[in-house]
Amino acid sequence: MSTTVSLPRPDRTIEAYRTRGAQHSWPRPGGPITSRIAYAAAHVVGDPLADADPTTRTAIDWDATLGYRRHLWSYGLAVAEAMDTAQRGMGLDWPASQELIRRSLAEAQAADGMIACGAGTDQLAPGSGVTLDDVERAYSEQCGFVEDHGGRVILMASRALARAARTPDDYLRVYGAVLRQVRRPVILHWLGDMFDPQLAGYWGSSDTAAAMELCLAVIREYRSKIDGIKISLLDAEQEIAMRRRLPAGVRMYTGDDFSYDRLILGDEHGFSHALLGIFDAIAPAASAALQALDTGDTAAFQAILAPTIPLSRHIFQAPTYSYKTGIVFLAYLNGHQQHFRMVGGKESARSVVHLAELYRLADGAGLIVDADLAAERMRRVLAVAGVP
Repeated sequence: MSTTVSLPRPDRTIEAYRTRGAQHSWPRPGGPITSRIAYAAAHVVGDPLADADPTTRTAIDWDATLGYRRHLWSYGLAVAEAMDTAQRGMGLDWPASQELIRRSLAEAQAADGMIACGAGTDQLAPGSGVTLDDVERAYSEQCGFVEDHGGRVILMASRALARAARTPDDYLRVYGAVLRQVRRPVILHWLGDMFDPQLAGYWGSSDTAAAMELCLAVIREYRSKIDGIKISLLDAEQEIAMRRRLPAGVRMYTGDDFSYDRLILGDEHGFSHALLGIFDAIAPAASAALQALDTGDTAAFQAILAPTIPLSRHIFQAPTYSYKTGIVFLAYLNGHQQHFRMVGGKESARSVVHLAELYRLADGAGLIVDADLAAERMRRVLAVAGVP
């Protein structure tokens, strides 16, 4: 079977691209990864045969969705469940999230896999009538659901809180009420507005420094209830600055899909753990890099991750919130699912030119597992777009 694919370029020309495929096999770890805690925020696989409007009803292929979590655990990664990578609030509603969380927690127990689950407030209907009391109750319901099923909570940023809060003190009130109730330390989640425009001005300010001060005040007051914080601001220097100010025992989990290599490696003052959407797509390489770091081989760690950075920057380019399309596309190319369909119809969120460049970059990073399979699947997607 030919591995040559006619890939479109931005200038509308067509390139005859020969797929290399993986040049070596990525090793699975023989035991737990120890140098860093690394969560991959996992995507969901839609059910293309469900007789329902894909833009209004969530239909999930459970076999493929849970199979992908087993794939991530097999490489020694933890799973961050029902997060924005799973299209939470962008195709995946709270009822479907409950089922996803319940099934994934059971799967994690069977596979001895590490998992934490997103708890937010997305059961609240959008609108100006939502109060802070409503936000507290919604958070409490979701945290209770996760913990009642044996899970650890990732306390997601709340669109409803961003709308309802009038002062920074409103954030202190809501987070304090929620954190006093949780039974196990949680991971806080600070998602920048490039990932979700409805979260603009989170922590009560559009100024990052002021927002960080308030977030740190919450962490200091409730440090016994906080395992760590994931920040996704795509600003490595801001993350480093905050990391150095965290109280002892509180972890920084990088959510920076642009600079994760240097942030995970760290410096003389410390390092970041990981909670990343890109680790869904690059799990074999991420695992191999972390295995190298376990042995102290920082050169191998950097060499493995270096070619994944251009791929990640491409997948997460503006509009950043459309990154899920690239994550799912790469899973399709590599045979983890039989189709390129997404909940909410989000497979249409990126152009075929974007997907063609993703194909090149993934191949260059050694992340195309089967060149023949990927080439054939790429041709199918291009054919639908009319590429000869």
